[in-house]
Amino acid sequence: MSILRRGMKGVPVKRLQEKLAITADGDFGPATEKAVKAYQKANGLAVDGIAGPDTFTHMGLYELVLLRRGSRGAAVKKLQEGLGIGADGIFGPGTEKAVKAFQEKNGLAADGLAGPATLAALDTFEEVTAEVVEKAMVQPDEEQFEEEPMPEIDGTSVVKRATEAVKDAVTGGDAPAPAAAVEAAAEPEKKSIWRKVTGWFG
Repeated sequence: MSILRRGMKGVPVKRLQEKLAITADGDFGPATEKAVKAYQKANGLAVDGIAGPDTFTHMGLYELVLLRRGSRGAAVKKLQEGLGIGADGIFGPGTEKAVKAFQEKNGLAADGLAGPATLAALDTFEEVTAEVVEKAMVQPDEEQFEEEPMPEIDGTSVVKRATEAVKDAVTGGDAPAPAAAVEAAAEPEKKSIWRKVTGWFG
């Protein structure tokens, strides 16, 4: 799941801290956890000190919402409603399949990850605008943060999945794509802020 918790560092943590009006050093330590818990308690959310999709949407941090297999909650239910599938609030294989189909139909990278670009194309996420999609990209003053690959889904890294999806799009899935074309398409000039997170595996 694309969540922020104690021990993680990076751009999304910095954005969360800015929203909480605490020191924005990009390091999710005890003070950040305390601030998250206080926010959750004050706003009727589950008080666990972990910032996930439901906390992000409540804060208006739509650029941090990244729903993927394993995600749960109101944001997932809203996604499922937009996809026209059973809305149980649990992002499982069926939801992932529906997300991929929606992405393919709408000319998006069919990686099964519902981030701002995918959510913006759904009727149920009116708050996710083009501006939000732009904010979901690493800004020039945030490049200094380290990168770490996101956790794997079923043994396949998210980055590898995205690269394979691009390769299929370039070649139709039958022939090997020119390495340069795949690399250029898989590594756009602008990177998602979730690429600038460390501590997934800590």
